[in-house]
Formats: sequence, C-alpha cells, structure tokens
Amino acid sequence: MTDFDLSRPHDYDHRHSDVSSGWLRASVFGAMDGLVSNVGLIAGIAAAGAAPGIVAITGISGLIAGAISMALGEYTSVRTANEQLDFEMRTEIEAHTRNPDGEQAELERRFLRSGMTPEVATVAAKQVHQNAEHAVNLHLMQELGLRPDEKASPWVAAFSSLLSFGVGAMIPILPFLFGFGTLWWGLAFGGVGLLFAGGLAARVTRRNWAAGAARQLLFGGIAVAATYTIGMLLGVSEFG
Repeated sequence: MTDFDLSRPHDYDHRHSDVSSGWLRASVFGAMDGLVSNVGLIAGIAAAGAAPGIVAITGISGLIAGAISMALGEYTSVRTANEQLDFEMRTEIEAHTRNPDGEQAELERRFLRSGMTPEVATVAAKQVHQNAEHAVNLHLMQELGLRPDEKASPWVAAFSSLLSFGVGAMIPILPFLFGFGTLWWGLAFGGVGLLFAGGLAARVTRRNWAAGAARQLLFGGIAVAATYTIGMLLGVSEFG
C-alpha cells in the first residue's frame, strides 16, 4: 500500500523548478555576463600593455559598473513585463464586462480545439465564467500564455543579477588582487569560472554538464580573442 496520493503526482512522481520568481534566469545570465565581459576586458587591457595594477583597477571598475547596469536592466525588464501583463489583464476584464457571452463563446471554441466534446466544452466554459477572476486568468493563459499569479519579482531579478554578475566578474581579476597577476593567470581563472558556470547552468536545466561547460568556454574564448586582438592592435602607446 502506498503512502502517496496518486491523484497528486507532484507530491511523489516529479517536481518542477521555480521558474516564475525571476531569480534563475537573472542569476545565470548575470554570472555568465560577468565572467565573459571581465575576462574579455582584462584580456584587452593587458594585451595593450597595461601594468597589472591598471588591469586590476580596470577589472574592478568593470565589475562595479557592469553589476549595477545588469541590476538596473533586470529590474526595468521584469517590471516592464509585469506592467504589460497588468495592462493585458485590464484589457481582458473590460472585454468580459462589455461582452461576457462573447468571451464565454470564445473560451468554448478554445476548449473544442483542445479536444473536448461540444457538450463538455459548453459546460466547462459556462462553469469557468461563473467566477470572473478565474475566467480572466484562464483567458489570458489560453490566448497569450500568461499567468497573472506567477509574475516575477523585479527586485529578486535585480539583486540576483547584481550578486551573480559581481561573483562572475570577480573571478578573472583574483590573481591581480593577490599579487600574481599576469594575463595568463587571469585567463586561467576565467576559463575555470566559465567551465563551472556553464556546467552548473546545464545541471540546473537537466542538460549535459560537459556540453554546457564547453559551450560557455567557447563563448568566452571568442570574446577574449576579439578583445585581445583589439588590445594588441591599439596598445597603450596609442593613447599616450
């Protein structure tokens, strides 16, 4: 005899990750961006001939500016998306107020397209529309794929991005802060960070961790190659 309620598979059979709060995407994107941008930054400035101290200051400046920019961007992006959702909800509420029968008929047609029989679709649409709030929410889900009850938090996204970008951007400048700063040490730290971040992101999304790590290292390598080449072509003497 089982201790589980078989009618509730999420209690025993499988569980979903929290994808609605906004922290996961912001954290992964922030860490990746921090690593790639600062690895590329120190590669460019070091290739141009800057002293280790200048490289460290440049890296820290990139960390601070990038983390703040990422946090503000995530906050604005998520808040704008939530405001758009609120606007669509108001639009749907107004439509239900003006033409409730038409909205019910529309939901019935959607139920029919999903495989319900005409009799069941009629009864289901009528029952849903007995509760105005449920009807609005279901219309938004059916028509736009939106879930009003699962809006991401702009503050969570902002702070997740700020923290993760800072951690990612700090990794390649650690050798310069601890006194053994050379470009190759910075690239080595950055490479390890990219492998770890890519592998971790792949594990969270249940993908192959080795492929995720290699892909992120490749992306970082492209950024490093581009900025290193530019730094070599310019050189610090060009600004003297």
